[in-house]
Amino acid sequence: MMTYSLLKVAHIVSATLLFGTGLGSAFYLWRAHRSGNLPAIAAVSRQVVVADWLFTTPAVILQPLTGLWMAQIAGYRLTDTWIQLALALYLVAGGCWLPVVWLQIRIRDMTAAALASGMPLPARYHRHMAVWFLLGWPAFLSVIATFFLMVYRPAW
Repeated sequence: MMTYSLLKVAHIVSATLLFGTGLGSAFYLWRAHRSGNLPAIAAVSRQVVVADWLFTTPAVILQPLTGLWMAQIAGYRLTDTWIQLALALYLVAGGCWLPVVWLQIRIRDMTAAALASGMPLPARYHRHMAVWFLLGWPAFLSVIATFFLMVYRPAW
């Protein structure tokens, strides 16, 4: 039972990091973007990319590993509907997160270039931010729905 408890702690901490870093990064990058303050956008976008590599990426790796291991220990079947839905929602969130990472790197690079050159942000930056914003919603809602499934484990 010690293994299960340690896995559960790792699972909860990584879920917290995944959700918290994602929400915090989204909040700060969106606020910086809306301010129109190029130095702020450049600084925040640089830190958002770092936060993704330091916190989100390890959490993305730990979540399925710890979750599936706990399910196995607890005797849940991977064919249980709530587990299947949780895995599907994880894939939705991941399917949104991967392009978001790419967009954040491009946004970081564009804002750094604009800041260094004294030129305004290109139209591509605004398109990237619009897509980044839109992709955040299904990812966020998928994580919230997954939390529901993890807590309630409905027997459908």
